Amino acid sequence: MWTLAGRGWWRGRALAPWVTGAANMALPGPRPAPTRRAPAEFRASDRLSSSASLKEKLDMSIFPVENIRNFSIIAHVDHGKSTLADRLLELTGTIDKTKNNKQVLDKLQVERERGITVKAQTASLFYNCERKQYLLNLIDTPGHVDFSYEVSRSLSACQGVLLVVDANEGIQAQTVANFFLAFEAQLSVIPVINKIDLKNADPERVEKQIEKVFDIPSSECIKISAKLGTNVESVLQAVIERIPPPKVHRKNPLRALVFDSIFDQYRGVIANVALFDGVVSKGDKIISAYTQKTYEVNEVGILNPNEHSTHKLLGFLGLLHMEVFNQRLEQEYNASVILTTPTVPYKAVLSSAKLIKEYGDKEITIINPAQFPDKSKVSEYLEPVVLGTIITPDEFTGKIMMLCQARRAIQKNMIFIDQNRVMLKYLFPLNEIVVDFYDSLKSLSSGYASFDYEDAGYQTAELVKMDILLNGNIVEELVTIVHKDKAHFVGKAICERLKDSLPRQLFEIAIQAAIGSKIIARETVKAYRKNVLAKCYGGDITRKMKLLKRQAEGKKKLRKIGNVEVPKDAFIKVLKTQSDK
Repeated sequence: MWTLAGRGWWRGRALAPWVTGAANMALPGPRPAPTRRAPAEFRASDRLSSSASLKEKLDMSIFPVENIRNFSIIAHVDHGKSTLADRLLELTGTIDKTKNNKQVLDKLQVERERGITVKAQTASLFYNCERKQYLLNLIDTPGHVDFSYEVSRSLSACQGVLLVVDANEGIQAQTVANFFLAFEAQLSVIPVINKIDLKNADPERVEKQIEKVFDIPSSECIKISAKLGTNVESVLQAVIERIPPPKVHRKNPLRALVFDSIFDQYRGVIANVALFDGVVSKGDKIISAYTQKTYEVNEVGILNPNEHSTHKLLGFLGLLHMEVFNQRLEQEYNASVILTTPTVPYKAVLSSAKLIKEYGDKEITIINPAQFPDKSKVSEYLEPVVLGTIITPDEFTGKIMMLCQARRAIQKNMIFIDQNRVMLKYLFPLNEIVVDFYDSLKSLSSGYASFDYEDAGYQTAELVKMDILLNGNIVEELVTIVHKDKAHFVGKAICERLKDSLPRQLFEIAIQAAIGSKIIARETVKAYRKNVLAKCYGGDITRKMKLLKRQAEGKKKLRKIGNVEVPKDAFIKVLKTQSDK
């Protein structure tokens, strides 16, 4: 069944990132085509009226490779990707057309609650066009910057993309980032201008932005309203006409890419794969090209958008990512999660031959702050940097520049993409943006600015390890690495936020930020205090002093034996409410 050159899924006993046919694996031969007519041609009486009849058979042999299209929908957050996916599913008969079709492919509870896509979702669509039946394999991708890895992974299984742009907001930072991901992967790009039904929509302005920033002729843009279904049919036509079919060799051994997977505790690993060569069937033995381990395929099929079996087929990235991941673990697996301060991989250049021999290399990578070496052992520290792209209305440019300067960023470029919008390029230390930069940017720009970034290597920096102590005990989850010049400010801010977040106890809580043995900031959570003098109406002062002294001794004893537990929501609050001064 060489025709399934696009995506499918298989379920086996284990998962590998790449799979290929074993040298001794007996692959089934290609199914012979009917002698009466070409497999993809239909007489009028033979045409399938909807995908429902095709679902019953799921005979994938009717799809030659030239009738298969693999594509993703990419866009900035909230530009209408999932809504467009809903309309495509309706137009192809994959789902019934009802008013309840909202975020059909967003199957996770956290996606429904937050109204965003956090995980790439796939579906195979069957579409009739010019008396031919096409198999359109669709991936709906996340739009938030924290989940950009989901996008890059999905693009590896595609030959083209639908680049959706809001007709009101225009090009945003994630639009630019996703375009270049597709461009670097040499994929066909179809620009789709969505939400033309909005009162303030200006599709002509967005066309000019697309032509200026991406060098795509405005004549290639498709103007639609995914919400109303306006002109969505032309998107399907463009997918068939502009996106090339996959390149496959059905007679070669099996070769496939696992681009996504889930784990079912009753069924095992379910992997979404892109088949490049050969055939895979239930019961086949497959081998990982990386680990050289062999696995058995228990089931194969397609997503339409739910699973339909067939015989054959051919650290956190940001606060939102952390919250969503935490929420999914609690909802889907009932797991108790320990949150820690996000960190980035630093490097240290060792100063002596003895240390180099001990560590096995002159340059070591530091992932855990607890492993941060003392200054006496290194000649210099290195921190990762990224090239950030910010797109904003020009009235917020000054505020955003001040924000970037406060985050130790260096401006690289500034371009007006139209009369009202500016694209800024900055070189950021990764540690300055990984926690709450995006939230601060949105707050300063009233939600209009967008942000994306890419890796730009390492640079020398003055770094120190900062400990957070509660009543003299180090809180390991809050130990962090900071720049020396910002240590006092960061330590003071964390202490202040912990003071507001920690519940009061019957004893006093001392919150301290320390670099080595030096305390750089302190806050105190006052203890609950019973009025032991309530029963005293006048009388000798010595009686009152005796009661107060006894109370103080009890508080002191409680402070020694009492444990201070930091609630999980306090960790998130400490990270999210970081201010910029």
